[in-house]
Amino acid sequence: MVVGIKDAAKLIGISIISCCAVLVCTLFLNYYLDVLQIEGLLSSEQAVIFYHAQVSTAKVVCGVSGGCLLVTSVVMLFFYIKHYIDTHKKELGILKALGYSNLRIARNFWVFSTGVLLGAAVGFLGAFLLMPGFYERQNESGLLPEIAVSFHPSLLLYLVALPTIAFAVLAVLYAALKLKRPVLLLLKNNYQSPSKIKRVKESSDCPFLEDLRKHTLRTKKTLVFFIIFASFCFSAMTQMAASMDELASEMMGIMILLIGVVLAFTTLLLAITTVIKGNTKTIAMMRVFGYSQKECSHALLGGYRPMSYIGFALGTVYQYALLRIMVDVVFKDMEGVPAYEFDFPVMFLSLAFFLVVYEVVMHCYAEQIKKISVKEIMLE
Repeated sequence: MVVGIKDAAKLIGISIISCCAVLVCTLFLNYYLDVLQIEGLLSSEQAVIFYHAQVSTAKVVCGVSGGCLLVTSVVMLFFYIKHYIDTHKKELGILKALGYSNLRIARNFWVFSTGVLLGAAVGFLGAFLLMPGFYERQNESGLLPEIAVSFHPSLLLYLVALPTIAFAVLAVLYAALKLKRPVLLLLKNNYQSPSKIKRVKESSDCPFLEDLRKHTLRTKKTLVFFIIFASFCFSAMTQMAASMDELASEMMGIMILLIGVVLAFTTLLLAITTVIKGNTKTIAMMRVFGYSQKECSHALLGGYRPMSYIGFALGTVYQYALLRIMVDVVFKDMEGVPAYEFDFPVMFLSLAFFLVVYEVVMHCYAEQIKKISVKEIMLE
């Protein structure tokens, strides 16, 4: 067994994202399927309009939120597999030298889908715990007949079983692709693919710290995505949650806020932890040559700060566009739906809170640089 359950247990990021995605999709899809059963009982025109608005809401929320979280889960799965292969090159190289094929080794990577299974199962069960209150809030106006919560086995199949199987197959295929490396290069610690070697440019005249910061961003593109996604989630969900009290319900606002904060912290901590662990030798050598902790932190982590601002801006635009679509398109024929305008005070409050949280997290990780033992790194 190349990959074990202990290795899969580290996939907490995928589990959390899967949980959030399945929780949201299960709530809205189950409600959608139950609402379809009362279509023939609608008598008033206002009830019909409200019915179609609820159906459209379920489709939009599942399509946008579920799709976004699905893409993020796939990116995170690829990141974990690549990271595992890069940190276990010698063991994998030995297996290939013994005659194991790429596919035979890659078959063991199916266990990476257990993170998806765990997260999806927790999200599915959590949705049913929230469902009675969710149904009540959705029909708070009383325009629709009472809707009973029903269990739909098809949702268990499409939201838990099939995604787990799909991610298992995806993990095996991607691992087999990444294992297509010569055995001798896998056994070397300083492996670089030929494509990367061709892209190496001649050293520039910029200062070392600036060059290191650019190199860190250039070689860690997946982590750049995670930083942008973390700030995107924080920005979009906190601002959207503040509008839910008027547009939907307090319960919806709390749920959106919790999901956004959890996703933001999960991806942010994953990205920064990986950056620090992946550059321990660089940090050790910089300290040997007299660079301060602040200079090390700025060189390795400072380049991600502009990326976080970009993510926050994208999240702000996303939540505004989504809420405008919901109010101006989905609920345009509903009476009593409040007009939605961009809330600048909420945006500035969210931005201020984000800056404080982001800088505190960066400071905590900068303090970890002090704990890196130069002696242990040099003796490796």
